[in-house]
Amino acid sequence: MTPTPCRLNWQELGLEAALAEVLPELIQLRRHIHRHPELSGHEQQTAALVAGELRRWGWDVREGVGRTGVLAELGPAGPQVPLVALRVDMDALPVEERTGLDYASTQQGLMHACGHDLHTAVGLGVAHLLGGLWQRQPHLLTARVRLLFQPAEETAQGAAWMRADGAMDGVEALFGLHVFPSLPVGTIGVRSGSLTAAAGELEVEVLGEGGHGARPHQSTDAIWIAARVVSGLQEAISRRLDALHPVVVSFGRIEGGKAFNVIADHVRLLGTVRCLDNEVHAQLPGWIEDTVQALCRGHGGEARVSYRCISPPVQNDPALTQLVAAAAVELLGSSQVQWLEQPSLGAEDFAQLLEDTRGTMFRLGVAGPAGCAPLHSNSFAPDEAALPVGVRVLALSLLRWMEQRP
Repeated sequence: MTPTPCRLNWQELGLEAALAEVLPELIQLRRHIHRHPELSGHEQQTAALVAGELRRWGWDVREGVGRTGVLAELGPAGPQVPLVALRVDMDALPVEERTGLDYASTQQGLMHACGHDLHTAVGLGVAHLLGGLWQRQPHLLTARVRLLFQPAEETAQGAAWMRADGAMDGVEALFGLHVFPSLPVGTIGVRSGSLTAAAGELEVEVLGEGGHGARPHQSTDAIWIAARVVSGLQEAISRRLDALHPVVVSFGRIEGGKAFNVIADHVRLLGTVRCLDNEVHAQLPGWIEDTVQALCRGHGGEARVSYRCISPPVQNDPALTQLVAAAAVELLGSSQVQWLEQPSLGAEDFAQLLEDTRGTMFRLGVAGPAGCAPLHSNSFAPDEAALPVGVRVLALSLLRWMEQRP
């Protein structure tokens, strides 16, 4: 991508004024979505709300893309017209909210604990600004813009669903963001190359032989062996894998046993595996299988191991990342743009969309003066002042891409 002199001025185009006008509405939309969270693959009400707002602002809308996703397009059409896309995720988590906000979740056991409600409001803000620009000065949109409001990011399924429905067909560049509690509101974080880790889902069934709790020597205790698997995998990582290529194995669920005085004959472990190196990640299923089987056999039990690759790592395109950084510096100032030194071991199915095109995702700072609880916490409450920051950076990045495309 060869830079050319900037032609579009944010202020002169009236984009800041348009954002100021719509911002109260965006905040109310975000709060409504926060009050009514929906789990992955069940985002029907959120999708209907998004589709209605997009149509109101002049976008061509398709619903039911990727099951409960929404796809919208705006701008000139034709086989020679370039296509640029923005991805926005919409789903919530099975978390009981403890924020105390007056717009807290009304759905027991469900919460937007990862900021996807704010993401959706940012995406709608971009849609409003570009929709208004298309109505006022259509010649300024030299590419067609596609918005992917994606379901099921938290289960790493939605990107694949939308790809299967053709959501990435013809896309030349893809942009996205994710809230980041470690950065203060008003800032963004950018990084070329690896941004997130490859991720897998691990299931281990430990098989033993039940017996009386008073005579464990007459049985094969599956709970005790499962404990050895949990700790043994951690020890094996530090001794058998290269420390320069970090691997994280975390078990989040353990099921087993039927009574306090009965030795369990079966335990089920569910966990996640994260790794930054693709070659190491490809070797992990076999390595984990061998390690778990050895641990179980060594204590008289057996194991069944299942491994599912969830997502590859997000690899940010350097040129597009630089474009976002430049747009953010123009809008926010250089001190508000941080180049991140380290990738995250979190996962993002945005990476699956990048298998069809190049793209970049940046981090949106959401920590207020008192800080911000971590992602997936029941106390997670991002500062809403981040909302217009995300709208500005994404909207200008899309416009700058149109200008700089050869």
